Amino acid sequence: MHPMVKPALRRAWRDRQYVQFGATPAHAVVVGPVDTATGSLMSLFDGTRGLPLLREEARSMGLPEGQVDTLLGRLTKAGLVDDATGGGPAADALRQRAGALDRLRPDLASLSVVHPEPGGAVARLAARGAMRVQIRGAGRVGAVVAAVLAASGVGKVEVLDGGLTEPWDVAPGGLPAEAVGERRAGAAEQLVRRSAPGRVPRAPRRPPGGPPLDEPPLSLVIVAPRDGLAAYAPDPAASGEWIATGTPHLHAGVVEATGVVGPLVLPGGSACAGCLELARAERDPAWPRMLAQWRSSHRGSTAGPCDLGLATAVAGLAAAHALAFLDGELPASTGARWEASLPLLDWRSSPVRAHRDCTCGAAGQTEGERASGAGTPQDTMAG
Repeated sequence: MHPMVKPALRRAWRDRQYVQFGATPAHAVVVGPVDTATGSLMSLFDGTRGLPLLREEARSMGLPEGQVDTLLGRLTKAGLVDDATGGGPAADALRQRAGALDRLRPDLASLSVVHPEPGGAVARLAARGAMRVQIRGAGRVGAVVAAVLAASGVGKVEVLDGGLTEPWDVAPGGLPAEAVGERRAGAAEQLVRRSAPGRVPRAPRRPPGGPPLDEPPLSLVIVAPRDGLAAYAPDPAASGEWIATGTPHLHAGVVEATGVVGPLVLPGGSACAGCLELARAERDPAWPRMLAQWRSSHRGSTAGPCDLGLATAVAGLAAAHALAFLDGELPASTGARWEASLPLLDWRSSPVRAHRDCTCGAAGQTEGERASGAGTPQDTMAG
């Protein structure tokens, strides 16, 4: 182990004995009392020294035997220590890809703040490389989500959509203007390749008449249709396969100047599109009739009301929730929906509860709980 005090957290002395790591209440920690010798020892935790060398330097500073291990234990308990060599074989392989790792250093720093265990950040970042995510939709929301996930180190990002790229599909961070007239799926594939840190190998193609190629299972499906109605009121039939196979899926889109993110569906564990539709029909008996009319009226080549700023905000929030899920957390869209409408853009959350009559089986199950950050810095004694 090569311990280092997490450089992602800003450091400031509150007085002569107490030092605070982190500026924001969600992750700030106060350490103290810290004497001069302990402060000097703490400064050596920079990732360049292993434990034997740190112990040797502590002895040369006149510190008592075991001081390195005591300080390291307390700082680790406070979530302030990372391991410059930790994370396992996948993390070692990522470190060998220097160019890709340089692109991902801000993501790595962010993960080190969120995940307190030494080596946990780089392990999660490396794990993203083995994940497969599918995006359903290559419009102003879906294409941007795909680009963000690819740029964040997700190893395989697939985008499914039909037709040709229209001028109104173009968005900063999404499909470029030169893609107009090209197949949406092909343009999205090129976008993913350009966005990924480092070179992404082309997917092997199945030989004619040959057996199907082995693929890793889907870690997540993100439903981001160009027609936002299919995200606002998703068709339960469209997600039947994901429910049957236990594939998590997240709905996101923009409809009539309203952005929606969620719910994130954990099949059998949280509410699905069927639960959402049944609950709406109970609240409004006319809803099924209206929904059938809206679904049957095709817009064709007409551009819907999808403000670029709102679409970008929805894509960013959806991508952030997706990454949190891929990294092992349950984001706030689990069993819930976030909405914001122009012009005020006041994001609000509403629960989406499992319905007793839905065949997904989530009713009566306990949905995962999310941990909330503390409102004030944590105090810890470190010396």
